[in-house]
Amino acid sequence: MLNKSFFDQPVLDVAQEIIGATLLFNGIGGVIVEVEAYDETDPASHSFRGPTPRNRVMFGPPGHAYVYKIYGIHHCLNFVCRPGSAVLIRALEPVQGLAAMRERRGGLSDRQLCSGPGKLAQALGIDLQHDGLGLDTPPFALKAAEVAHPIAAGPRIGITKGAETPWRFVQAGSCYLSRPLPKAQPVL
Repeated sequence: MLNKSFFDQPVLDVAQEIIGATLLFNGIGGVIVEVEAYDETDPASHSFRGPTPRNRVMFGPPGHAYVYKIYGIHHCLNFVCRPGSAVLIRALEPVQGLAAMRERRGGLSDRQLCSGPGKLAQALGIDLQHDGLGLDTPPFALKAAEVAHPIAAGPRIGITKGAETPWRFVQAGSCYLSRPLPKAQPVL
């Protein structure tokens, strides 16, 4: 299992190392196949302008969930790394609790259950009440990847500032991504 000390490293390292890890929330979840990294030097990051009531968790200790609402509808789950940095969990390959995920997501196909950050949070039942919770204690459980996965990198999605920064990391070849990775570059 991954503990809080795992997250006390540079955000780009965490982002790449959690590809292939298993994320469970109340026993429901799957394998992380897509993430994006953000830090305080990045104009697209919530931490870029410093601490606020909304992003306060990003400036706290590593290994906590930063959950926020986007477009007034969708929740997004992030893993806090060093102060001012976090990894947005964009997509999972659903593995455990498929019936509950299908019910929460309206009976969609397995490929569509967790193929985007808002879909993922809805499928797992994550919302603002989970902001700030430790990632190494229930309802969260994070298990390190058992095998190395080929990882590709490319530009992030849905942002206007810093969009060209190749801090989106995916499990190469996964069919569970939120969208294909254009101009994918293998990570060495």
